[in-house]
Amino acid sequence: MKVRGAVLREMGLPRPYAESRPLEIVELHLAPPGPGELLVRVRAAGLCHSDLSVIDGSRPRVMPMVLGHEAAGEVIETGPGAGGFEPGDHVVLTFVPSCGSCLACRSGRPALCGPGAVANTAGSLLSGGRRFSDGGAEQLHHHLGVSAFADHVVVSARSAVRVDSDLRFEVAALFGCAVLTGVGAVVNTARAAPGERVAVFGLGGVGLAALMGARVAGAQTLVAVDVVEAKLGLARQLGATHTVSGGGATVAAVKAATEGGADYAIETVGDERVLSDAYAATRPGGTTVTVGLPHPDRMLSIPAVSLVTEERTLRGSYLGSCVPERDLPRFIGLHRAGSLPVERLLTHRLSLDEINEGFDRLASGEAVRQAVLM
Repeated sequence: MKVRGAVLREMGLPRPYAESRPLEIVELHLAPPGPGELLVRVRAAGLCHSDLSVIDGSRPRVMPMVLGHEAAGEVIETGPGAGGFEPGDHVVLTFVPSCGSCLACRSGRPALCGPGAVANTAGSLLSGGRRFSDGGAEQLHHHLGVSAFADHVVVSARSAVRVDSDLRFEVAALFGCAVLTGVGAVVNTARAAPGERVAVFGLGGVGLAALMGARVAGAQTLVAVDVVEAKLGLARQLGATHTVSGGGATVAAVKAATEGGADYAIETVGDERVLSDAYAATRPGGTTVTVGLPHPDRMLSIPAVSLVTEERTLRGSYLGSCVPERDLPRFIGLHRAGSLPVERLLTHRLSLDEINEGFDRLASGEAVRQAVLM
């Protein structure tokens, strides 16, 4: 079938993207779903820094690629063996397809699925196949098994979770990345408990979701750190007890707000300098959780002895250490109860043709989460 999608052919084009147009909106050919796959009509897709990191080259991927990884839509067709799904189902798509049989999946850690990681690195679906082409001989790569910036996609059924049909698509989409990653980092990876002190570094969609998660977890002191004043204001509305403008005095300010250091620091920026600040801002015995994705060449330097003498912990968190089939319904339930006002993250709604302008807003810090409505 013929579809419209946003194709990235070259990383690292200069800003403003409204002029350099790294994402080309073109007509593509989409092959039908194979075994274990779904044809999904995308109804909403979020713009995330993980997409921006591919556009600017700090997260290298194979080219050319149909970009996007945070989405919700409706199942149109199922391939053989795509059990549990039917046409008409509403689904949230997740960016790690879990095979269900490797050691990580069997251990309850599907975000670390080995075959899923191989497929994502190769720009293929979990099956190893690619379903997009330009109408000629060239196949196009899939972004994290989703390629959300197209009006229709083929995905592995292992990349989809069914959700209730009354959840608005532009809100449902954000659960696939921002909410799973941010809330999951607090409740699954950090396992923050009531009364503890939590600091969140970086207030994009993931960071603000982490802030909401810390509030749900019962954080007594909740410090939000960013360089954009408007985001600090939104953080205060979402429950931050203290806000800190990022800069040279960040660590001291966070320690002052938390009476000596945070029990948990959540870093969402993907910058090793910010991660170093987050680590330094925890108290002895504290834990730093990072979900940011710096360039693979960047290195972190911390005082090695502090891991022992101060019993500090530094942990990574991918997909919020979530099991999507378990955690998505749980987080959606918290949203319905009013504890996770995910809709507050949406600052802009746009069409597919406006996507380059949307990434300019994201890069400048003007936007939190933007939804492309198909």
